[in-house]
Amino acid sequence: MDKTTIKTVGLVSLQDYLEKILMLKDEIHDVRSVDLARKLNFSKASVSIAIKKMQQEGYVDVSSKGFISLTLKGEEIAKAVLERHTILTKFFESLGVEENIAKEDACNIEHIISEETFQAIKKTVK
Repeated sequence: MDKTTIKTVGLVSLQDYLEKILMLKDEIHDVRSVDLARKLNFSKASVSIAIKKMQQEGYVDVSSKGFISLTLKGEEIAKAVLERHTILTKFFESLGVEENIAKEDACNIEHIISEETFQAIKKTVK
């Protein structure tokens, strides 16, 4: 992902939004801004602004009924972030870290870990 193209929504925030949209799509199929606001514990206004910006950048599409879907570009990022989150969570749990702490740490680290380190952890987990 080219970090320079993400001007209006911070990288971490963008990745969190895309990951949550992907996860919600699996849970409830039709994702709306209100669903995303609940899941992220953000205000509806903040989510609405972010969705508009992500739509302008080509990461999401919004239907006339307000349903949010990922574009191919957005889905690619979301799947990569979700994979990192899942692998890192499993890795931390394998070290004896409590599940909720492992998930929280994975969420923070998934955005900044190098590809080399992530691939090494991924080999270890699989």
